[in-house]
Amino acid sequence: MELSHPQAVIRLQDITAELERLGEKKDLTTEDEQLFDELTREFAQVDAHRRKLERDAALAKVRSAVQVTDRLPAAAALRTERGTPVNSSDGYDTDPILNPDSVEDCRFRNPWDLSEVRTWSRSKQEINAEMRARAKSAVERMGGANDHVRSAATSIIEQFDDGDARISRLCLATSSPEYLRAWSKMAAGRRELVTAEEQRALERAMSLTDSAGGYLVPFQLDPTVIITANGSRNQIRQVARQVVATGDVWNGVSSGAVAWSWDAEATEVSDDATTFAQPSIPVYKAAGFVPISIEALEDAANVTAEVARLLSFGRDTLEAAAFTTGTGVGQPTGIVTALAGTASEIPVTTAETFALADIYKLDGALPARYRANASWLANRAIYNLVRQFDTSGGAGLWERLPGDVPPMLLGRPALEAEDMDATWDTAAAGDNYIMIFGDFSNYVIADRVGMQVEFVPHLFGNSNRPTGQRGWYAYYRVGAGVVNSAAFRLLNLETTV
Repeated sequence: MELSHPQAVIRLQDITAELERLGEKKDLTTEDEQLFDELTREFAQVDAHRRKLERDAALAKVRSAVQVTDRLPAAAALRTERGTPVNSSDGYDTDPILNPDSVEDCRFRNPWDLSEVRTWSRSKQEINAEMRARAKSAVERMGGANDHVRSAATSIIEQFDDGDARISRLCLATSSPEYLRAWSKMAAGRRELVTAEEQRALERAMSLTDSAGGYLVPFQLDPTVIITANGSRNQIRQVARQVVATGDVWNGVSSGAVAWSWDAEATEVSDDATTFAQPSIPVYKAAGFVPISIEALEDAANVTAEVARLLSFGRDTLEAAAFTTGTGVGQPTGIVTALAGTASEIPVTTAETFALADIYKLDGALPARYRANASWLANRAIYNLVRQFDTSGGAGLWERLPGDVPPMLLGRPALEAEDMDATWDTAAAGDNYIMIFGDFSNYVIADRVGMQVEFVPHLFGNSNRPTGQRGWYAYYRVGAGVVNSAAFRLLNLETTV
């Protein structure tokens, strides 16, 4: 028998399902009885083959541990990488269960069926590795997703999944066809249409949440995945470093440049050690509510896609303000908040006057190592004022001057943020932070995958009577902050040199 262990398990399940089907019949035909006998014999043969593979795997592991050199050639006693020939006569050092020797063995007939995952004699690392392989296989096959979403989902799994495979498990639980159908019915308020199989899919996903609250948005519709895949209207997110957090706090590592030195021959190297820091970014809960009339809900052609679009748009709008001026108390820390009052704050040359010289001053104040990847950030009103500095083009500020607000200022991207200060009024009191120049990869946005949505079947007015509306209550978590303030310069209009 040439079946691998995963193939044998799948075949046993198929045989069992067919036997159950025959067993439910009241009267069996001659063909049914013959098929029942054949399947019973095949089950015994395949099951015996499966058990032999497991014994062989266990024996191979024991032999590898004790290095039984009296039974194996010397070369075979050495551990080698999977798929690497030991020598021409010994073949490959492979485990028939744990180390599939072909790419096809890493593809799954049904990646969402976790009952196929074998835990016997396997380490936590091996099981989690299979979870990640299954999650990537699921991404390839999940419905309701385009190629951009699939690419972003795969990237999230490969880059940010942790040692417990939490993101992979979340993907498997919330990307299956059964879960997508169930969530769509729940979003439309048609819970009575959820089948038993779909209910089990909902329960599996619920077991991964921190509370027994709402239902997780399907992985392929999660705003984190969609924003990563299709881009964000929030231009800070477009250039910031985006990471995925699996806990309440994202912890990173940062350091200054290594202090290289010139050392003479045969002399002790000088102390060139750098100082490492561990910046942390807490994630905060954000919530939104989407009301809809009963009539509109009944007439909606594709309520699932519409709800996902509204959630994504609302989240992007909320974050745009937080990433600019967020207080850091119960919400992300905005970039202006993080830089204000630090050494990165630069005053204008003349008090309460924004002039052409201040743009060059801000550019020159940023260290060269950050300037190569730097971008500008300001309100559109400030860019319009800057355009007036260069009406003739003689100052050489803008690229492609004739077209709207030019995308490049002094050769660097000019990004918009509506929540940046838009006034240069000399009568305005307090600080006016009107422009930022810096490397935005040092501003980190930590998304926690797994937005949850609860369907509210009826909304009530002030008199506690139904309003004829329903709604969706959604909540998720995100954090943001500057991990290296030296990479930015913030222009303050209200102070002087």
